[in-house]
Amino acid sequence: MEQSLGQRLALLTDLYQLTMAACYFEQGMEAEATFSLFIRKYPADRGYFVAAGLAEALTYLESLRFAEEDLAFLSSTGLFQTSFLDYLARVRFTGEVHALPEGTIFFKDEPILEVSGPILEAQLAETFIINAVSLQTMIATKASRAVYAAQGRPLIDFSLRRTQGTDAGLKVARASYLAGFLGTSNVLAGKLYGLPTFGTMAHSYITSFTREIDAFRVFARVFPKTTTLLIDTYDNLAGARNAVTVAKEMEARGERLRYVRLDSGDMAAISREVRRLLNDHGLNYVRILASGSFDEHKIAKVLGAGAEIDSFAVGTKMGVSADAPYFDIAYKLVKYAERPVMKLSTGKVTLVDKKQVFRHYDDKGKMQRDVIALRNEDVAWALPLLRPVMRRGQIVRPLPSLNDHREHFQAQFAHLPEPYKALENPPVYPVELSPGLQDLQSRVECKLRQGEMGES
Repeated sequence: MEQSLGQRLALLTDLYQLTMAACYFEQGMEAEATFSLFIRKYPADRGYFVAAGLAEALTYLESLRFAEEDLAFLSSTGLFQTSFLDYLARVRFTGEVHALPEGTIFFKDEPILEVSGPILEAQLAETFIINAVSLQTMIATKASRAVYAAQGRPLIDFSLRRTQGTDAGLKVARASYLAGFLGTSNVLAGKLYGLPTFGTMAHSYITSFTREIDAFRVFARVFPKTTTLLIDTYDNLAGARNAVTVAKEMEARGERLRYVRLDSGDMAAISREVRRLLNDHGLNYVRILASGSFDEHKIAKVLGAGAEIDSFAVGTKMGVSADAPYFDIAYKLVKYAERPVMKLSTGKVTLVDKKQVFRHYDDKGKMQRDVIALRNEDVAWALPLLRPVMRRGQIVRPLPSLNDHREHFQAQFAHLPEPYKALENPPVYPVELSPGLQDLQSRVECKLRQGEMGES
């Protein structure tokens, strides 16, 4: 399975990766290069990021192969020499990767991962790695904010129908579970990742029956252990009264209605009325699930208005990260042939050389500040975050399970001070450069300005 992944996806890259690789090949450039993956800016209202997507990136690197049909296609473009295509037929990733474990909280400018290897191999990895890590990190970050807003109430991913493609739908289910969601409506994601799956019913199901209560009765009879009734098709309170009737019929059979689901209207006011109606009929155990354009902001708003909601189904706005649908993420060369390199473009200056991120904690175990340092530097009383995860083109140890990543995130989030979790206008977490990195950065910049731009 992993080998076929690399073979199928070798051409899932930008053309310029291959044209650059052809130039490296023609020039005999085989020295080690290090590329660093990082996010330049915080989107609005973000104070942290949640690392995700590493497992997919590593599996791709370990199994990368150009199949015969891939090479035949490249040949048909007329762009590449036969000698280069013959070389691609033998290409395997032989380098190393240092990375943040999935579920790690990190901040802008910090390396999420660094890839080192022969420059051609490390360059070819760029497009896939950005794609894999960016999407899942974006969704895990968004999902973590919804989990925080829900204040312990379970959340379910309902986004599949509106994610941008089938692969995105799978990755959203995975990343949201990593960040604390209870499960997903996505059945294939349940199979592939071992996620709990959940589902209720659609309005079309209700309207296909002559009477709403008949739709409820059939569903309760077919799925007596997992019955959730959607009550807003015609009128929330009328639907709730029908749900009460069905719940009492279920009680008579020794069964229990699990949830009623709200999907429209003033969620705070309606949920309070529905809760009162259920309680008045001795149905305190029936919980209220709410769906309908929820994300962290709407969850916080309805709970702040006193909503009586026990669980949320979170769909489109989380699944596409609607308020921050992309990250300014970059994969930049920071060292080649033992020479530290950097980019000097305005607003896009990069940090040179192989690096490590160190984290300081206060006496209460809360994150205090981070230091970006050179890989071989020591920073006293701080925890290094980047770990070696691949050597000589092989994953160094079995990848942790998704549940392990989930637990790691929960531990990380518990150590993040409350101000940085704010859903609006969070403060900027302090990230510093070590003395060694600052010194090297200054020396390289000075040399580049003198050599490339003729500055004195």
